[in-house]
Amino acid sequence: MQKERLEERLRKHPALRARLETLLDMVEDESGQFERADDAEEFLISQLRGLGQEVLQEWATNEHQQVEQYWDQRPGVARKQKKDSSGTPPSAK
Repeated sequence: MQKERLEERLRKHPALRARLETLLDMVEDESGQFERADDAEEFLISQLRGLGQEVLQEWATNEHQQVEQYWDQRPGVARKQKKDSSGTPPSAK
């Protein structure tokens, strides 16, 4: 049951799914692409960096959408407006 749930979730994120499939291809290494551990390590590091960037980008996009939906549901509330006043002027001596 959990596997189906994971597959459903990955369908929503095709870039993440592709990156994970690339990592699985590396583990299985049916093509014999990696002859040395150094080559595999270098490939893994670059893939994990890319994975991190993609995850953070998707997270930021989702957060932005949630904030926009929040404010769209409150049409009478002003947001991101500059104050009219510069504050209280100092007292004269």
